[in-house]
Amino acid sequence: MNVIDRSIGMAFTKLPAALLCAAMLAAGAGSAAAQQRTVLQTIDYPAGHQILSVIAELAPGQCTGRHAHPGAESAFVLEGEVLARIDGKPALPLKAGQALQFAAGEMHDVCNTGSAPFKALAHYIIEKGKPLVIRAQ
Repeated sequence: MNVIDRSIGMAFTKLPAALLCAAMLAAGAGSAAAQQRTVLQTIDYPAGHQILSVIAELAPGQCTGRHAHPGAESAFVLEGEVLARIDGKPALPLKAGQALQFAAGEMHDVCNTGSAPFKALAHYIIEKGKPLVIRAQ
């Protein structure tokens, strides 16, 4: 079922997109049981792509494992502290109130360095039908 937001002219796909996103996340979850992603919304825009808004959570002392995404990621840290390791770049410490971005295909690992859970609001722009997470080989 599609509902049109006439103020911006975009189609918001509700239930079918949520089920697709859950399947994509489960397929890409690998062994990173400490990490959890909760899809807040999915927008079919621009043509052939989807924008996913996600709450990403990571338990204290845990890492996501090296992975990439088939599109851009922009995230804002809501709670906690992490160290983001991006292949070929210096490690980036982040805490609540800071933002980070990953380019499409950029291999990275994020580790919760604090004693409390980490939580971020992340937005992904990916090609429609591609898995959200690509694990390092």
